[in-house]
Amino acid sequence: MKRSLAIAPRGDLDIVMTRSFDAPRALVFDAFTKPELVSRWLLGPDGWSMPICEIDLRVGGRYRYVWRRDKDAKAMASGGVFREVAPPNRTVATEQFEDPWYPGEAITTTEFVEKGGLTTVTMSMHFDTQEIRDGVLKSGMESGVERSYQRLDEMFAAQVAPSA
Repeated sequence: MKRSLAIAPRGDLDIVMTRSFDAPRALVFDAFTKPELVSRWLLGPDGWSMPICEIDLRVGGRYRYVWRRDKDAKAMASGGVFREVAPPNRTVATEQFEDPWYPGEAITTTEFVEKGGLTTVTMSMHFDTQEIRDGVLKSGMESGVERSYQRLDEMFAAQVAPSA
């Protein structure tokens, strides 16, 4: 079944993104928190790779992602600090880009809820101002997020596909 990403503003400072996956919660949580998995799917639009993916999954631990566009080697990096880690239910972390396309940092809360083998991921992003939040909403980032989630769907399908 095709799943789609829902993105909506909440209040004046938040964006909420919701997407379901046909996989158990523990597997989805791992896909969001283990570097060897994150670097395979969290790539945004086609034509990008993630040569650096570092995740120290503990309160106070840092993460850092570096993406590289294949055609011209342009790089983009972001990172932050985990404020809460509650496997397989929830993480809370800061997010800041090294060459910022929006000012300041966001606080991202990611929740994983499983029902009947289907896991819904709700990511709430809290920004410093409404102007920043609205700019992120207008950025077109949803197409890159959805393409990343499609890759994740493919990874889950490959893991549960019967062997020949």
